Amino acid sequence: MTTRHYTLFDKICLGIDQAVRALTDNAQTTGQVYPAQEIESTPLSDAQRKHSAGLMRINHAGEICAQALYHGQGIVSKSPMIQQKMQQAAREEGDHLAWCRQRLDELNSHTSYLNPLWYAGSFCIGMTAGMIGDKWSLGFVVETERQVIKHLESHLHTLPANDARSYQILTQMEKDEAKHRDEALAAGANELPGIIKKGMTLTSKIMVKTAYWW
Repeated sequence: MTTRHYTLFDKICLGIDQAVRALTDNAQTTGQVYPAQEIESTPLSDAQRKHSAGLMRINHAGEICAQALYHGQGIVSKSPMIQQKMQQAAREEGDHLAWCRQRLDELNSHTSYLNPLWYAGSFCIGMTAGMIGDKWSLGFVVETERQVIKHLESHLHTLPANDARSYQILTQMEKDEAKHRDEALAAGANELPGIIKKGMTLTSKIMVKTAYWW
């Protein structure tokens, strides 16, 4: 089996295609089953529905960021192994993207209007990390997943008690994110400097505050 070598033009076209797919909810997935499909839907008050929708919108925006991060890293990495890992991780995050969108539809709500901005920023971060080196690129994956897991844990505690469908989705997402973190660590990720971690945390807080409403 031969490995295809992409030209710069190929990579640009691939990047545009991946961005459009992610932003139009047509990202590649693994086809994993919707975690909430066997969970009975229970009535939510208007306030509960809006709160659940806000949390799911944050998570959908977070998955947009994850898609962009992996896409940006995969495009510039010179390691076929890292490229493959990023592609597989992006497909798994594509499952999460689809689940969050489906739940938002069930809650009669919408995705973040700022998703193109989240995607563009994360894509640039991913490309920058990938150009610095694969171990640093993996370090961004580890730190991203750590922060995502913290958000998911927080959301699991603040969801309305009777929103079992959203709870089941976020529980499965948390397990998958932990798997991505552990795989990146096992692949030799470098620990990011504290100042970069703080910058990522600040950016994440801005996204969370805005995506909850918009």
